[in-house]
Amino acid sequence: MSPSRAFWNNPLGPKTTHFWGPIANFAVVGAALIDTQNPPEMISGNMTTVMCVYSALFMRFAWVVRPRNYLLLLCHASNETVQLYQLSRFVKAQGYLDQKKEEAKEQ
Repeated sequence: MSPSRAFWNNPLGPKTTHFWGPIANFAVVGAALIDTQNPPEMISGNMTTVMCVYSALFMRFAWVVRPRNYLLLLCHASNETVQLYQLSRFVKAQGYLDQKKEEAKEQ
């Protein structure tokens, strides 16, 4: 069997939602990457936190499901990375880190 036919007939191949779901989900990663260009004041802390939890849960799902869906794992690992970066921008913009440094200096 040729490699292309093996890929086509794979349980995680392009004939299944196990392939197209993660491909479509990469749009979320793309949108998050574009949002990194926006000022941090526009970031929703609640939504970014929810996206971090969502991606963490689905990374675990992609790892434990049989057969393992590495494409879904990659998609959510990428989203988790971008969302954590956004969350760090939000925290810095809100001044949470500066408050902690000032409290530590006072004690």
